[in-house]
This record gives sequence, structure tokens and C-alpha cells, in this order.
Amino acid sequence: MVINIQNSQTMLHDAEWGITEFETRALRTILGCYPTGVAIVATRTADGRNVGLTINSFASLSLEPPLILWSLVSHSPSLAVFRNCEYFTVSILGCDHQELALRFANPRVENKFQDIPVQETPEGVPSIGGAIATLVCSNHQQTHVGDHLLMIGQVKRIASFEGKPLVFHGGMFTALHDIGKDRGEYE
Repeated sequence: MVINIQNSQTMLHDAEWGITEFETRALRTILGCYPTGVAIVATRTADGRNVGLTINSFASLSLEPPLILWSLVSHSPSLAVFRNCEYFTVSILGCDHQELALRFANPRVENKFQDIPVQETPEGVPSIGGAIATLVCSNHQQTHVGDHLLMIGQVKRIASFEGKPLVFHGGMFTALHDIGKDRGEYE
């Protein structure tokens, strides 16, 4: 089997069930085949400073109790803030929020919240105005896994609005499009 990985110098050749030795870049490219949503996680420090970053490592973990998870690379400058926060928000971005996603993904942007519409939750943490959905979570549990801190949040409050989500796939932003079937036809 031959797998041609775009944007990588690695050509994968191996047996029918794939390869067992690969470079990190090849794995990253393969994982990029799986589309993900794009969100901004945010919290507030003890001295009142808003901290946030773009993630696409977000997933539902449990409905009872309501738990979500996301991960943060272990060398992130925001690691200690999120590890020690009481609450954080997950603002799910709409398909028109590419610039916002890039801004919060850039560690060189000093004040990511400047001129950004922010709503303060009753828990005292910021959420991104205009997001298509927001979850307010308590910092339920964390564990280091590989080169990331896995954050588990217990969902305390939810809000949703009209809009299609921003999607990340193959190393770039995209959007969903309807294919003419709703899930009711499959149930």
C-alpha cells in the first residue's frame, strides 16, 4: 500500500495494514484527515487578566455527569493558568471566525482580547461574543498524557446560537455543507 502524504517529505510504503515506524509529521498529517471543530477556551487569572487560546482538541466525554475534554501542550505559556483555574469557557466558533481563531492561536499576540466582543459569565470568566455555542465548565480533573495536559471540564452552563461551525481539516479552515440527508432518515 502506498499513502501519499501532501505537504510532507515522507512517503509511506508498507504492508496492507499500514506502517509501524513513522515520523511525527506523517502522524500529524494522517490525523489531519479527521475534521474537527474550532473553539476558543478562556479563563481569568486571579489578578483579573483574561487568558484564551484556540483549540481543536475538544470532545464530549460524558453526558451523565456532563463532562467535556480538551488538551493543552505541556510547554504552553497558559498551562499554569488553566491548570489552576476554577472555571473556563469553551466558545465554539462559527464559519466566519477564521481571523479570530488565528488571533487566539498566535502566541505572539499579547492581548488577544483587545477589541474582541467578550461576555462575562456569572462564574466570572470570559466567553467570546458571537460564538455559535458556549459551555461554561468547572475545572473537574486534569492529567498529563504524553506531551499534553488533558483538561476535563464539568459543564455548568450552556448557550447556543444560529450558525454553522468553523471546521479544521487537512491543515486549513473549512466549513460544513449539507449533503441532502438529515439523520432522521438513518434512525
